[in-house]
Amino acid sequence: MSAVEGRRSVAQNSPRILHSSPRWQLTELIFACATLFALASPHVVESVHASRLAPIMTVVAAASDPGRLTGKVTFDGTPKKLKPIDMSREPSCAKFYDKPPRPDQAATGSDNALQNVIVYISQGAPDEKASIGPAIQLTQRGCRYSPHVIAAEATQEIWVRNDDSVTHSIHPMPHFNPEWNRSQPPGTPPVVLRFDRPEIIPVKCELHPWMRGVVAVFKNSHHAVTDAEGRFDLSELPPGKYTVTAWHELYGSQSKQVVIEPGQSQSLNFVFKVLPY
Repeated sequence: MSAVEGRRSVAQNSPRILHSSPRWQLTELIFACATLFALASPHVVESVHASRLAPIMTVVAAASDPGRLTGKVTFDGTPKKLKPIDMSREPSCAKFYDKPPRPDQAATGSDNALQNVIVYISQGAPDEKASIGPAIQLTQRGCRYSPHVIAAEATQEIWVRNDDSVTHSIHPMPHFNPEWNRSQPPGTPPVVLRFDRPEIIPVKCELHPWMRGVVAVFKNSHHAVTDAEGRFDLSELPPGKYTVTAWHELYGSQSKQVVIEPGQSQSLNFVFKVLPY
């Protein structure tokens, strides 16, 4: 076989290369890329397809959804430094303390926090039905009231318990509710307080004159007492415009207006100007 005939034989037995048009080459290239992409990550294709079909959802608060009001009460100045309580005539109570405690009326916390401030809706909130919630506990221990300030709804029960080994007397001093004074020896059942009309009521023990407390009575549930950090939380507030009042037994009260939007949380702070005398 000659060299020419050999080259013809190789050419006839080799695979034929098809030369297509430029448009067809572009189509083949796109198809090949799509195939490789799907084989490499089929979940991506499914995700893209699903995202095109998934509806766009926007959560919108209903007009009746309650809102929330939180905040902090602080002081500016020098708070009153009340004299330590002398419990020398009641050694059974004095033993609770390493050193004579100071009255709770001027209790403060870090960062100028003001404790035992009653924060409540003074205007705008509708009256509510009488509370059927659990009774509020007020404990006499170490010849002091714990907690010092409590807030309750009208007719809600307040159970006063004597954990001391000495007798106390419970003397609420209201203006719009009946006033009474009752002795409570140690080991006796709790004395139940219940007030029908809203007001802020001082409570004292006639046997231990340093024992002082406050019971605040309201017609609705929108009230709170600031903690050791001066914070308060009024949740479940119906949308509307309100007057919010902060009350302290030594430094008076102040009020601010706020608008609660449906389903939203807002912040409101109070600052009391205090003097050391």
